Amino acid sequence: MPAVTPAAIPSSLPRLARVLLTNDDGIDAPGLAVLEAVAAELADEVWIVAPEHDQSGTSHSISLHSPLRVSEHGKRRFGVLGTPGDCVVMAVRHLMQDAPPTLVLSGINRGGNLGVETMFSGTVGAAMTALLLGLPSIALSQTFSDRDNVRWDTARELAPGVIQSLRAIEHDAPTCFNVNFPDIDAALAGPLTPTRQGVGLVEGIDVLPQTDPRGLQYHWLRFQRGPRENSADSETAVVASGRVSVTPLQFERTDERMFAALKVALA
Repeated sequence: MPAVTPAAIPSSLPRLARVLLTNDDGIDAPGLAVLEAVAAELADEVWIVAPEHDQSGTSHSISLHSPLRVSEHGKRRFGVLGTPGDCVVMAVRHLMQDAPPTLVLSGINRGGNLGVETMFSGTVGAAMTALLLGLPSIALSQTFSDRDNVRWDTARELAPGVIQSLRAIEHDAPTCFNVNFPDIDAALAGPLTPTRQGVGLVEGIDVLPQTDPRGLQYHWLRFQRGPRENSADSETAVVASGRVSVTPLQFERTDERMFAALKVALA
């Protein structure tokens, strides 16, 4: 897939009949509001089924041992006490079962989903759950350097063209794309560029012990991030260069080199 500039964005695509929006930051997250505005430009019906509360880091998980409670927040807008994956299943198999969405959009996440971090991301997990249900999906994330000043305007301006460009690519089966917007003004952003997942920035996970007012211990988990060696065509390198990254994702995660070594060793 070549890099795509705004001038190359298809203008003749039909409007989407129904689009489903979800996220992992929660139904009141600013990124979801941005995505809702974007989707309204592209679809006749916009459905929102998102977690009631922040579900960052829940990956692809679904709730098999607890009931799901759904609350209505408005027309075609629902909150779920569950994971992003739960939200997609609840939407597709229950709330929208009369006519499933033609596209699932997850995000726009507050912060990038780069490299191995995509394995933990609820934003990406929701999009992959849609793929499992046979639906095309796009996970979208806005990187930032200042958590209190996320460049939502960059995602707002670039996302419609990105989504339309990906829609225009012919697929022989539903596909899941992971998109990351750079932390620069939209006018300065480079083109939509195909990327590989790469390593990303995660070096490990820390456990941070704390003590509550009653003297009892509790713990926070925190990613360790830092510069790591990433190839020039990785998400991390492309976004750092100011371009918009897009990585096609799949469920197959077999390590082919080790598979070949196992065949020899266990023959």
